Amino acid sequence: MKRIRTVHFGLAHDHSAVTLECARKYPDIFEVVGIVEPDEETRRIFGNQTAYRGLPYMTEEELFNRDDIDAVFCEGYELHSVSDAQKCVDHGLHVHLDKPGGIDLNAFGKLLGDADRKGLTLQMGYMYRYNPAMEYTLARVKNGDLGRITGIDGSFSICHNSTKRTWLGQFPGGMMFYIGCHSIDMILLLMGAPVNVTAINRSSDWNNESSMDSSFAVLDYPHGVCSVRVNATEVNGQSRRHLLVCGTEGTIEIQPLENPTQLREVFAKDMKTNFSEYTPPRYDKMMLEFAACVRGEKQNPYTSEYELIVQKTVLQACGMEI
Repeated sequence: MKRIRTVHFGLAHDHSAVTLECARKYPDIFEVVGIVEPDEETRRIFGNQTAYRGLPYMTEEELFNRDDIDAVFCEGYELHSVSDAQKCVDHGLHVHLDKPGGIDLNAFGKLLGDADRKGLTLQMGYMYRYNPAMEYTLARVKNGDLGRITGIDGSFSICHNSTKRTWLGQFPGGMMFYIGCHSIDMILLLMGAPVNVTAINRSSDWNNESSMDSSFAVLDYPHGVCSVRVNATEVNGQSRRHLLVCGTEGTIEIQPLENPTQLREVFAKDMKTNFSEYTPPRYDKMMLEFAACVRGEKQNPYTSEYELIVQKTVLQACGMEI
């Protein structure tokens, strides 16, 4: 079977190295040809990581002048990644684009539409879609096992150092844009688009940083409300990342979301607590699905319409007027 010839476009995203590291675990599927990173300072800061070793650098012009490349992993700076991906789609390349989809909803919508018209796969890097506990929960909700969903609570926090919290200041909504998008994606998978979004983004003013490092959003639905809380000052916050799904017939709680993933469910019919634990690889299933879509073996299950709704909701939760 022909390998997918790929180029890694950008190094600045926090998931850049781990995404490429995952792809390189499958040399029979992905042939990574090289790296595009125009910024020399970014190369200096990030380029020595193990994931990039042995790969040559090329310019954008060199990439787009070749006719033997199938796909790109767009893993650059979050505020440039959509324009990077647009260039790749314009040149007929399939794209894995790390989340979120930028701050210009119209530009993101154009990218999605152009990829659709050209028959190209555009996969967003929301890896929790492929977490087995999340897949299990989605199946339970779709089957009606939890009854009517009346609310979901999502928490996605961490304790960043002062440098990282300052860095968050470049994004609208700060933490909500940066990683709150994961919780929003999970809620929308289960609930669909909200009728209203209320954003509360605040700065802790820790060490005089002004970035929005403490964020909360309420997603309003006809039969309940969902909440998203993200905080960059929560000591041991990663171990408390969770998704709590409440229905009239049962409740499912995933906490922590990973390392390991633990799931508890209780149903009204017997009030017994069922426990499951998973230790899934973080990116593998996502990258293998990307390969299957590029090869035409399956259709991307996440439509452009859905991706646009997610990004719209993310920006609303960041306090932007849409």
